[in-house]
Amino acid sequence: MRKKRVLAILLSAVMAAGVFTGCGSSGNDENKQENNQTQPAASVQENTGKDTDNTGENVSSGTDAQEFTYPMETGANLTYWCELNQNVSANFSNLGDTPFGKEWQKETGVTIEFQHPPANQGSEQFSLLLADGELPDLMEYAWMSYPGGPEKAITDGNIYELTDIINDYCPNLRKYLDENPDIDRMVKTDEGHYYCFPFIRGDDKLCNTIGLMLRKDWLEELNLEVPTTIDEWHDVLVAFRDEKGATAPLCWEYTMGALTSANPFTYAYDSCRDFYLGSDGKVHYGPAEEGYRQYLELFHQWYGEKLIDQDLATLALDQVSAKITSGEAGASIGWAGSRMGTWINAAVQTNPDYMLVAAPYPTLNKGDKPKMGQIDNRYPNQACVAITTSCKDIETAARLMDYAYSDAGHMLFNFGIEGESYEMIDGYPTYTDMILNNPDGWSVAQSMSAYIRGNYNGPFVQDVRYIEQYYTIETQKESNQIWGETDAAAYKVPPITPTTDESKEYSTIMNEINTYRDEMTLKFIFGDESLDKFDDYVKTMNDLGLERALEIQNAALERYNSR
Repeated sequence: MRKKRVLAILLSAVMAAGVFTGCGSSGNDENKQENNQTQPAASVQENTGKDTDNTGENVSSGTDAQEFTYPMETGANLTYWCELNQNVSANFSNLGDTPFGKEWQKETGVTIEFQHPPANQGSEQFSLLLADGELPDLMEYAWMSYPGGPEKAITDGNIYELTDIINDYCPNLRKYLDENPDIDRMVKTDEGHYYCFPFIRGDDKLCNTIGLMLRKDWLEELNLEVPTTIDEWHDVLVAFRDEKGATAPLCWEYTMGALTSANPFTYAYDSCRDFYLGSDGKVHYGPAEEGYRQYLELFHQWYGEKLIDQDLATLALDQVSAKITSGEAGASIGWAGSRMGTWINAAVQTNPDYMLVAAPYPTLNKGDKPKMGQIDNRYPNQACVAITTSCKDIETAARLMDYAYSDAGHMLFNFGIEGESYEMIDGYPTYTDMILNNPDGWSVAQSMSAYIRGNYNGPFVQDVRYIEQYYTIETQKESNQIWGETDAAAYKVPPITPTTDESKEYSTIMNEINTYRDEMTLKFIFGDESLDKFDDYVKTMNDLGLERALEIQNAALERYNSR
């Protein structure tokens, strides 16, 4: 019976990815590099529920505070499956080999056997593990993307429902959720069940992580201002092409899900590539609306004028990096850390005048505030950890995970090891030269990833003080505020989930619609299909079941609002 069930799950998992995401979501791509930040320090310190006794040991709050301390003395071994961040894999083959991984095991007293799928094969390997049925004790995944949602993962018998487990063994997480009811609502199913140890952004201002950037030095040389409208962007890209010889004025990784979804030029037409929350309080699908047609018309024009990289459909990071640092490209879309900062630091080695600057999300009319833009939910469905039903030592697994929400765990996950990766200076955890000027020549992102998880994601609450130091260049420091000057939060679909019955139908519909959308979008941009056929394109999506998908989305939204 179980074999039949897991085979069905495998088929569904292969078909479904990113179920129930909305406009402004950054998906599960580059978030594994940088795209997550967190909570102001004071708030975390107040909410973690961790005290210090007279010996300096960390003692959990809660009913068992007198008898439970870290490190645990169980001698336990747990298996932990997660994807290995690319900034980690640059220098380590296993998270357990990093200073972070070693310290986490030392501080908790648990030996963790980290298991990593091959790079870029996380979803496929996840499905294969489910089909096999022999699961690691802990699995780090975007569990809202499980076919049928996390409630289905529970009813399928793959993961534990965590409500009683959290109440019994996780005083730190319990206290945080009690004091943050908005987050608490996000990390439960419609049935009120907890299912994971969540990754949480602790502050709204840290949810804007993706945006436009362009050559500041070129703008100054050409006597141009940072563009704010579509027309100004056209003029700037033309100048980059004609005056600076850029063969790919606008160049970015179009095929990366996060950067495709967060395309700023789509938002200019009050549309997006996915679902969004309309002013009527209902869920809408941007690619089937007039605003999306206008965006396609713009990009078709720009592509024909060679203002957009002609290799748009196949660009990879190394190609984009080479073009943006060499002068073949003058503008891009991405993150302030792993894109803007990395490119600036690389380019200034040969061109001291090189500089990138963030640009606001563009509008049609000068002076208008952008309505839409990239924004993530504070619980963004990334790197959350479930205890699988293969785990035999539930208490140890739960307490291992709860450590991350304690004061001591918070410092480890965000700043690393005191005296090595950070020092406390006037009460502020300040990164050392091991991070900011790594003696082995590692980038800041790579040295951070060796000691912390704060510069990507994981089962903890991120700290804003991390990013205050990660962004060392002035234009980086300004980027999140510039990109955040939108009304995007009003259009963001919250982390809603389908019912088990809805999920299979929804996944089938949207896999077909999204595949068709992506194919037709490129055809419209490249001119392989006339935009006169846009109405036919919308009709095809309706024939594929778009109206039913919207019904399911809106039913899920109603349930979420009732949690």
